[in-house]
Amino acid sequence: MTETDAGEPPAATTPSLNPTQQRTLDALRRTGEPIVFDQALVTDIRNEVRAALDHFATRLDDGQELFVTKHRIGSVLDCEAHFLAPDEFEWTPATAKGQVAHRAIQLHLGWRGEPSPVELVNEAMSRLADEDRGIGMWIAELGEADLADIRGLSSERVTKFVESFPPLDPRANPVTEAAAQWPVSGPILLRARVDMMIGKPAGAESRKVIIDLKTGRVSPRHRQDLGFYALVETLVRSVPPRKVATFYLDAAEAQADDVSERLLRTAVRRTLDGIDAMVALAAQEREPIKRPGSSCRWCPLAESCTEGQAHLASFDRT
Repeated sequence: MTETDAGEPPAATTPSLNPTQQRTLDALRRTGEPIVFDQALVTDIRNEVRAALDHFATRLDDGQELFVTKHRIGSVLDCEAHFLAPDEFEWTPATAKGQVAHRAIQLHLGWRGEPSPVELVNEAMSRLADEDRGIGMWIAELGEADLADIRGLSSERVTKFVESFPPLDPRANPVTEAAAQWPVSGPILLRARVDMMIGKPAGAESRKVIIDLKTGRVSPRHRQDLGFYALVETLVRSVPPRKVATFYLDAAEAQADDVSERLLRTAVRRTLDGIDAMVALAAQEREPIKRPGSSCRWCPLAESCTEGQAHLASFDRT
């Protein structure tokens, strides 16, 4: 996949694309004329978010910090009680497969030749185990059975990626796990880490495509997460991406949207609503609001939550 100097959409570097790769290419390529957003719009969005963050900061105690991510926004808007619940996350082969696969895909983008998914995963696991932090420490202590389990789960995910995406031309600046933060400092920081980003900057023309890799079924949250990514990219680079897409590996299908003023404005409202709720809870301005929903199924408070139990009971009856 490449992008020409004139801003043409990504194109395959080889004619031997399989039908799935061609479908992916068609979903991600540019449609219509090049997009150049009015810089007055970008300035207005930056000023609105900056003013809101300054206001929110006055409600926090001195020294309090708030890190805003797509997950935290979604969690607090879903159910504030769940948002405040203790984090009971632990690494397992099932929870580790995504991070291992992402590291393997990152290696794939810069690897010369055609390594197999298993080779990529083995190298990714070896490199992660050498890192004295997070998942690396956990991987380094595993036995052979658990290592084989992770290897199998991650290789499946990498295989689906390789079979579904056209070759990615280095000239299109493909990157994985692309991190961004805005502003540079302050008590409230917006942070994003994008699974994949493709596109080469060209002045004020929008060229980048942001891609989130998912397994499982479609959720409205996925499009909302992409809106947050597009907003952070706009705040950081002053140039919005041209397209955002969720790629569902199990279905080998991309759901893509062109970035528009409406998408960015919606992301601003949702992000500020989420931060407002986080600040209210951090400053203990009110009691958390319970909003029963799909997250009740894995909420650590579910057994003692009357609202959650009622929701789960009605869900089981349907």
